[in-house]
Amino acid sequence: MIAIMDYEIGNVRSVQKALERAAAEVARQDGIPRQEVVLTADPAIIAAADGLVLPGVGAFGQCITNFRQAGFEPLVRDAIAQGKPLLGICVGMQMLFDVSEEMGEWPGLGILPGRVRRFDPGPQGLRIPQIGWNQLHHDGSNPLLRGIPDGAYAYFVHSYYCDAADPNDVIATTDYGIEYPSVVGRGWVWGIQCHPEKSHDVGLAILRNFVRIVCER
Repeated sequence: MIAIMDYEIGNVRSVQKALERAAAEVARQDGIPRQEVVLTADPAIIAAADGLVLPGVGAFGQCITNFRQAGFEPLVRDAIAQGKPLLGICVGMQMLFDVSEEMGEWPGLGILPGRVRRFDPGPQGLRIPQIGWNQLHHDGSNPLLRGIPDGAYAYFVHSYYCDAADPNDVIATTDYGIEYPSVVGRGWVWGIQCHPEKSHDVGLAILRNFVRIVCER
C-alpha cells in the first residue's frame, strides 16, 4: 500500500488519480499484484504503508505547519528509519530540506541538507514563478528516472528552488536562470519539484518507477 499523506494543503486528488493509474500500469506490465493507493490522514494507515508520498501545494510555511500539526513528522522519520520509500512532490520536496526562505524562515524536516531559496529575476528579468514545461537533465543512473531520457520535459509551477548542500543528493537538474536541483534523493527518500500529475508521459513514468521501487523494496 502507498499512502499519500493528507494534511489539508489543497486538492491532491489529481496526484492520487495519477498514482492509481501508475500502480495499475505497473501491475499490468509487470504481472504483479496492484499496489493500493490511499489518500489518508490516519496515522495507523500511514504507519502501515509500504511507501509514502508527501505532496505539497502553496506556501511552504502553511504546508510545514499543517504537516506538523497533523502529527506526521514522527511517522515520516519512523518510515525513513525502516527504509520505506518516500517521495516528496513540489513543496513536499522542499520540506525535505533544512529551511525555507519563503516569507521568512521556516524550518524544514532536515532530511536533506540545504535551503529553499527564491529565484532571482536577475538582469534578464526572469519571470517568477516558473510556470510551464522545462527539461530534466540527468545521467539515467537513478531508479526513479529509469527509462526517462535525458532532457525530457516536465511541468513546473514554483517560485522557490532547493539549493542542495550535498551534490550527491542531486539526481536531476533544470535550467531556469540558474541550474537548480529538480530531482533529489538519498537512500530511499526522493523529491521531485515538477508536478508529475501534469507532466503527461514523463510524470507517469516517474510515478511508475516509484511504484516499482515500493514493490521491489
